[in-house]
Amino acid sequence: MAVEVVVKSEAAQSVEFALSQPEEPKAVGEETVKVIDEDVQKTKDGVKDEEGVKNVDSGDASPPPAVLKNASFKEENVFFSDLKEFEKKALIELKAKVEEAILANKLLKEDEKEADVKVGVKEADKPKEETAEKAASAEGEKKDEKPVEEGEKKEENNVEVGEKKDENTAQVGDKEEDNKIEVQENKDEKPAEEVEEKAINPPEIEGNKDEKPAQVTEEKDDKSDACVQEKTHLGEQKAKTDGVAEDKAVESSGNFGTKKLQNLEAATEEKAAEAGETREKTEEAVEFAKDISLWGVPLLPSKGDESTDVVLLKFLRAREFKVNEAFEMLRNTLLWRKAFNIDSILNEDFDSNLNSVAYMNGVDRDGHPVCYNVYGVFEDAEFYQKTFGTEEKREQFLRWRFQVMEKGIENLTFKRGGVSSLLQITDLKSTPGPSKKELRLATKKAVTLLQDNYPEFVARNIFINVPFWYYAFNAILSPFLTQRTKSKFVFARPSKVTETLLRYIPAVEIPTQYGGLKRENDTEFSAGTGEVVEVTMKGGSTETIEIPAPEAGSTIVWDLSVLGWEVNYKEEFVPADEGAYTTIIQKGKKMGSREEAVRNMFRNNEAGKVVLTIENINAMRKKKLLCRYKVKTT
Repeated sequence: MAVEVVVKSEAAQSVEFALSQPEEPKAVGEETVKVIDEDVQKTKDGVKDEEGVKNVDSGDASPPPAVLKNASFKEENVFFSDLKEFEKKALIELKAKVEEAILANKLLKEDEKEADVKVGVKEADKPKEETAEKAASAEGEKKDEKPVEEGEKKEENNVEVGEKKDENTAQVGDKEEDNKIEVQENKDEKPAEEVEEKAINPPEIEGNKDEKPAQVTEEKDDKSDACVQEKTHLGEQKAKTDGVAEDKAVESSGNFGTKKLQNLEAATEEKAAEAGETREKTEEAVEFAKDISLWGVPLLPSKGDESTDVVLLKFLRAREFKVNEAFEMLRNTLLWRKAFNIDSILNEDFDSNLNSVAYMNGVDRDGHPVCYNVYGVFEDAEFYQKTFGTEEKREQFLRWRFQVMEKGIENLTFKRGGVSSLLQITDLKSTPGPSKKELRLATKKAVTLLQDNYPEFVARNIFINVPFWYYAFNAILSPFLTQRTKSKFVFARPSKVTETLLRYIPAVEIPTQYGGLKRENDTEFSAGTGEVVEVTMKGGSTETIEIPAPEAGSTIVWDLSVLGWEVNYKEEFVPADEGAYTTIIQKGKKMGSREEAVRNMFRNNEAGKVVLTIENINAMRKKKLLCRYKVKTT
């Protein structure tokens, strides 16, 4: 049953309205930057512009309503059919490159020519003195190494020359021995041949010569036969010796060939084993590469996960759909995460005092998780020095900031049509000025690394309580940001904080310190309970909100907030019986501009209603009033 709330003016004119859902958000162009100033003067029939909103891109000078409910960010198309033709083509090409790189195990291998992706420090940024010292020490090491290298080379040359000489000497000696053996064999063979020839063909005896006695001839024949037998015996012995030598030589060569074959087989088996191990390692590496994921999303397109397209489209949009640049950005992000072990950063412990610097709290009108960054805490000199006093501490601060980002990403879905980006709110109230060099450098480095390694993760970046000096600082920081990133920036002066936040975040999700109705560990109002009533008050007018309590013994709980306050406020309980007395719950008092939302409760002993009276004491300014309540019956 709908609960009816009655709003009455001072002239007793009653206006009835029913509680309803907040009106649909109005779309905001992505390329529009809204600069909100505290006192933007504008002349229109002599009336001061109440809204103070300037649309930079359109140049529209007409004042918008008091609180516009704009969509914080329209999620980009992630359905393939909704993409433009050139976007489809780029996505297909990038998926092919990623698939090829993963299967070839090249996605996480860093090229030699690539610059170091480490957070800290490029070689060019190091002090010149350190570079000079390193160069000098390196040159000294080279000089010391040269004599040793020359000595080693000389020794190697001497060894090689000695080995060559020994080899030549051995070869010459072998040749001489071979020649001697051949000469000896020739000498041994010639007498035997001559003896045989003489034995077979004895010389003829010429008739004119004197015939010798037969006895002499027989003696010569006996000597020749003996000589032939002796020579034949020597030849047989030599032949046996040569045969034995040849057998030994054959046996030796056979043994050598067997050993060589065995060594060759062993080497072949060793190479085969090494090749097998290499193949196994390669297969393991490829299998590991197939499981590469980013923010819990698998990157191998052939796995068919719809979230892969969502992640790859982030890199494409960050590089204006230039495939090669998007691929390098993806690859560098993976290398950076690997080098600095970002995947395990959620398990690291940091100084608990940093929890007040940045934290996740609530969602915007489109469901984006909201991250608040509060740098005013660094006004404390001791805390500032503890956080930025040394290079090591500054690096720890960066790692802590990446952890906050990773915690926010845990709340994203990466599904088509889902929420895949965050809303960032940066509170600059009491923030140390640009004179704080350490904070400025750390912030600059954080912005650069977040932009390079977390593409398209910020739906909108709202800066609140912006001091005048920050506009100059932002002008310095601006060249380091892409146009797409700068288009998401919104700036709000202190008097426009709540009004600005309400454009993007519902009141029940805005913390009370920023004019909303959200309280930590709230036990009275949970998500989805207690619809918010919004009332616009004219300058100098008085409005009342009546909360009916028809049953006695009920407990009425309410929250009330006024944008900019500067009003008179009081609370009363009016019984249904006209003869009964009105009970004053809260005496009338003036509410200053810095007041937080009011929460109060009242238990009635009779039927009636709670009446909240708000008087706008500024005759020239409209006010936006926010209220929610609930009635608990026992």
